Amino acid sequence: MSAAHDTSETVSAEDARALQNVLTDAEYPELPNFQRGKVRDSYDLEDGRRVMVATDRQSAFDKVLAAVPFKGQVLTQTARYWFDETKDICPNHVISYPHPNVIISKHLDMLPVEMVVRDYLTGSTETSIWPMYERGERLLYGHIFEDGLIKNQKLPGTIITPTTKGMAGEHDRPITAAEIVSQGLLTQALWDELAEKSLAVFARGRELAAKQGLILVDTKFEFGLDENGTVVLADEILTPDSSRYWLASTYPDALAAGTAPNSLDKEFLRLWINERCDPYKDPIPEIPGDTLMIFSSKYISLFETVTGRTFERPPSDTSLRDQIRAALADTFPEHF
Repeated sequence: MSAAHDTSETVSAEDARALQNVLTDAEYPELPNFQRGKVRDSYDLEDGRRVMVATDRQSAFDKVLAAVPFKGQVLTQTARYWFDETKDICPNHVISYPHPNVIISKHLDMLPVEMVVRDYLTGSTETSIWPMYERGERLLYGHIFEDGLIKNQKLPGTIITPTTKGMAGEHDRPITAAEIVSQGLLTQALWDELAEKSLAVFARGRELAAKQGLILVDTKFEFGLDENGTVVLADEILTPDSSRYWLASTYPDALAAGTAPNSLDKEFLRLWINERCDPYKDPIPEIPGDTLMIFSSKYISLFETVTGRTFERPPSDTSLRDQIRAALADTFPEHF
């Protein structure tokens, strides 16, 4: 994946600079125990703290596809808002935020399932319920679906459709609650606690998003256990990477017309790719700079709409990688 894109005659000079100043790699050799994820680069420190740097890498269909300007900052700052708004429901892993792209967190023993919570019959990936339903499946993740449903309609009630976690380059795998317990991935008591907390955090997100004119369609949560065995929210929550958001004002007409409601999430990029190839079989075409900037603007708009705050772009006169390195050096002088 390259940070460079053909920007001639398609984007402004400011956007061209942004496309060249994306963070694709956050490996700093001064910090120990480096791990690379699809989007985040992480370090486990000797004292039990974990450093997580959100890059601008964009993943979809279990692949890293491109780099989107400001994406890592949007993810971290959006997650920060939601962690603060839901900490009364479930504790989270955050200790501090030394930079807009960086979280210092507790080290957790991560649990081996992703809790995907859904309110609508939609999606475009292999593990989404609409493609499964469209193929004729009616028992999805242990839930029975009636015939005659249409894409994007609201479900009778909120459901959880868990998946096992796929490592980088691997697919997440659909699984049912009963299978999670019978296979020993979680105890029944732990599953019940994760389900209760997932539904409660989702309900809080749905309520606050609705006040801003947004529909929280679905999301995924990851949990871990801290040193005391307490269930803790981890990774990111209710970001445009982990969630689907629709503009509520566009939903009724779109549903009636059988079109997609306007969204502020990564579904825009999934649909762009789906229109051009089979992402599970074909090479992904290079994504033009102007398309990446449209995508970036959707992420920024989601942050601003959800939080009511203005997004502040990082300085463009220094590389984002160097800005983050300086913040890490200030936070961990013993390593730098």
